[in-house]
Amino acid sequence: MKSKEIRAKFLDFFKSKEHSIVPSAPIVLKNDPTLMFTNAGMNQFKEYFLGNAKPKTTRIADTQKCLRVSGKHNDLEEVGKDTYHHTMFEMLGNWSIGDYFKKEAINWAWEFLTAELKIDKNNLYVTVFEGDQTDKLSKDEEAYEIWKKIIDEDRILLGNKKDNFWEMGDQGPCGPASEIHVDIRSEEEKAKVPGKDLVNQDHPQVVEIWNLVFIQYNRMANGSLKELPAKHIDTGMGFERLAMVMQGKQSNYDTDVFQPLISEIETITGVSYGKNEQTDIAIRVIADHVRAVSFAIADGQLPSNNGAGYVIRRILRRAIRYGFTFLNKKEAFIHQLVAVLATQMGGAFPELKKQKNLCENVIKEEEKSFLRTLDQGLSLLDNIIASAEGNEISGRKAFELYDTYGFPIDLTALILSEKNYTLDLKAFEEELEKQKNRSRLAAQTETEDWVVLQEDEEEEFVGYDYLEAQVKITQYRKLVTKKDGALYQLVFNLTPFYPEGGGQVGDKGYLKSANGDITYIIDTKKENNLIIHTTKTLPQDIKQTFMAVVDAKQRNRSAANHSATHLLHQALRNILGTHVEQKGSMVHSGYLRFDFSHFNKLTAEELKEVENFVNARIREQLDLEENRTMLYTKAIEEGAVALFGEKYGDTVRTIRFGKSMELCGGTHVANTADIWHFKITAEAAVASGIRRIEAITGDAAKDLLTEQSTQMQQIKHLLNNTKDPIKSVTDIQNENSELRKEIEALKREKASFLKAELKAAVQEQNGVNYLIQQVDLDANGMKDVAFQLGGELGNLFLVFGAEQDGKALLTCYISKSLVEEKDLNAGKIVRALGKHIQGGGGGQAFFATAGGKNPSGISAALEEAKTFLD
Repeated sequence: MKSKEIRAKFLDFFKSKEHSIVPSAPIVLKNDPTLMFTNAGMNQFKEYFLGNAKPKTTRIADTQKCLRVSGKHNDLEEVGKDTYHHTMFEMLGNWSIGDYFKKEAINWAWEFLTAELKIDKNNLYVTVFEGDQTDKLSKDEEAYEIWKKIIDEDRILLGNKKDNFWEMGDQGPCGPASEIHVDIRSEEEKAKVPGKDLVNQDHPQVVEIWNLVFIQYNRMANGSLKELPAKHIDTGMGFERLAMVMQGKQSNYDTDVFQPLISEIETITGVSYGKNEQTDIAIRVIADHVRAVSFAIADGQLPSNNGAGYVIRRILRRAIRYGFTFLNKKEAFIHQLVAVLATQMGGAFPELKKQKNLCENVIKEEEKSFLRTLDQGLSLLDNIIASAEGNEISGRKAFELYDTYGFPIDLTALILSEKNYTLDLKAFEEELEKQKNRSRLAAQTETEDWVVLQEDEEEEFVGYDYLEAQVKITQYRKLVTKKDGALYQLVFNLTPFYPEGGGQVGDKGYLKSANGDITYIIDTKKENNLIIHTTKTLPQDIKQTFMAVVDAKQRNRSAANHSATHLLHQALRNILGTHVEQKGSMVHSGYLRFDFSHFNKLTAEELKEVENFVNARIREQLDLEENRTMLYTKAIEEGAVALFGEKYGDTVRTIRFGKSMELCGGTHVANTADIWHFKITAEAAVASGIRRIEAITGDAAKDLLTEQSTQMQQIKHLLNNTKDPIKSVTDIQNENSELRKEIEALKREKASFLKAELKAAVQEQNGVNYLIQQVDLDANGMKDVAFQLGGELGNLFLVFGAEQDGKALLTCYISKSLVEEKDLNAGKIVRALGKHIQGGGGGQAFFATAGGKNPSGISAALEEAKTFLD
């Protein structure tokens, strides 16, 4: 059975059980501060389990793309080494939000596997939670009794808390679970060892395929459990593992989910899969990782140096490194796999086809960049080896190579072993652990339970219409962070504060009590459908009614910048073409940032045209046309622009200024005239095919124009109040250019005079002409003299040292005949001498240079240089 058919059968089955089939949420989570990525099918339904929102339907099913590479669920280092762990995977799931419970979940799971898919029930085992004394929980008798009616009792196994009790996090909804495991071993193997003895023992052919979670408790901050008023079902079935079972394979990678990618890797690299364990692991790593990276990019997450972007970059670099080391691929190739992936999975996930070019270009650029890093790392590793005392390389230096330059430690170890060096791995691991501890401490947060003051079905947002409102605190909690200390998070019955989202920062402001006391709100975010207001102190009488006041100045600036991003988007599509798509934005009160797809740097003329377009819309004084409850389909039909990587509901909010119409939840000006003026401050590349514009509006634009006017007056004053400052500056530049030419000519003349003196100072030893001396020349001067002397003298060994601007310089020149006959290498020599000047360098065997910050070490370096003649 093809994987596409398996996916369709699952969704059709649960549709027949009155489940609503919903699309997968993006793999990248944008509005959940507790998670970077969707790591389980239930993530998009958390607000329902927490009771913070009511679902439109209580029965839901879908296939959810998931990513597990960090935190509690971290499979990254296992990927490729075995046949069933993945970074990105599909999770088939069905959910009940306070509707059916254990009986239906268990019976339907069994029906689907044995009746619909015809899996032999003699190959299936199930586990039931055995209970836990610490949590004062007994065995899940209810689930056990249900299973007894449909499967032999000797196939029902008891599982511990680790395997059979699922929790959302340290706090929140949780409950016992029943796992379904399948044994796909041969009959001979089954006869030797019963399958039940291998369940949850990490056996590659006895694997869990479906986890049925019965959410019936809430984990409190003190670790205790409370019964939930409504009970829920949350199931997750590994699509790739199910395909393995249905296609009679012994590995997920042998299924049609991965085989097209593996075949393409074989074609590109010339390496056959299934011949060698090392190359097989590399091929599996690449096939898995290109899926994770492509899905993340298609959902709006570009590789970067922090946060979720860093995780994506790390996954891709792991794939590049495996190709570099084990498949001997020294050039970019992984981007070529995106087309195969888009063809294979684009039907179920159309974003892959839509963003195919973006994925290819971003991955290709990342590959090229990291391959350059690997080349740099190889050079740095050569320096470390050259300066090593003995055959063991410092773990601290290897960690610096890993941490600062991203050079993989296993590649370091491999290269060292090839050169007969060992690595102090213990010292490396100690440095790595120190770094992890620093990161853990920096991110450490202690969050207490919510204290509920009054029941409230849903917190109403009134901030589109009001910047002030009378509110009551419905619940609050305390949290302590390493960075900020004690903070409080407050939830109101209604709020005018806009929570961070859609690229726009959250509002700030204050709460005012009846007696005039002020509590400042320093940030506003949304978490699991709750708008959360952060304060440094708790109001004294938390049960009274407060006046919630948004900082109007900051809000209005943010609104102006947000409206400007819409006009900017329109301008770019009009001027550059409709291929332009928004790929990210950040709206602050002080500035705006807008990322978009385009493959060329914008010219000065194009930037001016974009500015003029936006400012023309501002001068037109276009009124805001807002519709808060438009059907999504109708909005798209009317030409509304849906944003990259966002998931929309059936009804959406549309924002229109003239011909600009977008789906948007942010705050905006009432009229484009309120933006005042739009000024681009920067344009640059973010990734291959992605450009970024930064701009300012309103007060910030006024301040910039005032500053520029002041600077111009100062420049004119320095130029004796010239009427044409541009001509005056051009004249100065021309004059400076002529003076530089004269200085260079004088330097060359000086070097020529010095060359004659230096040539006379050349000495001879054992047939070698050598000159080791400190000189008063810059780097170019030393190079010129060295090559001139090398052209006039045979068998020349030359080392110069010089001090320039407080820095030390070394230059080494060796005649090519000496390089071959005496096995001398200028690059190795300057690296060895570099320690005296607290620096380093390199170059070719016949010419190399080094620089350092310790000029006082030049004499010692020159003294050591003489030893290379012995």
